[in-house]
Amino acid sequence: MSTIVGRRPVEAALYSSIMASVTREGTRGDAPLAPPTPSGSRGGGNLLFLLHNLVLKDFRIRYRNMSLGVLWSIANPLVMMGVLTFVFTRIYPNPSVPNFAVFILCGLVPFNFYTLALNAGTTSLLDNQSLVKRVRCPRRIFPIAAVLSNCLHFVIQIGLLFVFVLAFGYRINRFWPYLGLIWALEILFLSGLSLITSVLDVYYRDVRYLVEASNVVMFWLVPIFYTFEMVPQNIRMFYLLNPIAAVVVAGRDILLHARAPSGPVLEALAIVSMGALVVGMVVFSQLERNVADQL
Repeated sequence: MSTIVGRRPVEAALYSSIMASVTREGTRGDAPLAPPTPSGSRGGGNLLFLLHNLVLKDFRIRYRNMSLGVLWSIANPLVMMGVLTFVFTRIYPNPSVPNFAVFILCGLVPFNFYTLALNAGTTSLLDNQSLVKRVRCPRRIFPIAAVLSNCLHFVIQIGLLFVFVLAFGYRINRFWPYLGLIWALEILFLSGLSLITSVLDVYYRDVRYLVEASNVVMFWLVPIFYTFEMVPQNIRMFYLLNPIAAVVVAGRDILLHARAPSGPVLEALAIVSMGALVVGMVVFSQLERNVADQL
């Protein structure tokens, strides 16, 4: 702890609290967190330091004592892709969909990110309750950090998706920049949703189980193993209000069909994602006052 001597008291308190939290989580074998460095913006520097270390802590804890480490981020979608490809090409064949393996992966990658980020965001306040009680900072940083930590897994799986897209003969096209937009909107949506579920989970501890159950329902409401064209025409606009479904539809348009996402898809995705973030901020602000007392 000698590295923090002489630094500003607030930054020293942040560093000490995070180090104590990591130690209690059993990460003594991991590389130590970097101490805060002086910054021109007192509050902004502290928040960035805390956010950075929360993201790293969550990532390290997830894979500690695992022989494969981050390779599990690749193993999970590969296994699911293999199983679904076997079922829907051998048992229930769908000849209308070429290259079914990469078609499946286009749906699995954003859906896996959704489930991992939402589960982590929902439990983030309880998982970091020692920091929530001891560190004076905006508490919304904890669910947002949980979502961002899963972006590291998301990036790994996106890399896997690109490998399969190119291996199956598809090429980079001029619409690929849209991918950054749609995935950024998914992150915004999950940040807003996690703000809501995380603060509700403090008051009602069964919220996390409702979230886990909703992931099963969401699997069937996202076009992972079926095409968007199979959705009845009269409910398609309502269907696209599901942001994860919109991300999958837009991603396949870009990667597999070399065309820009349709206007209605992007509009629905943008409106719902930004709306979820605004609602999440409002709900969290209203309920966070008694969070420390409930933990």
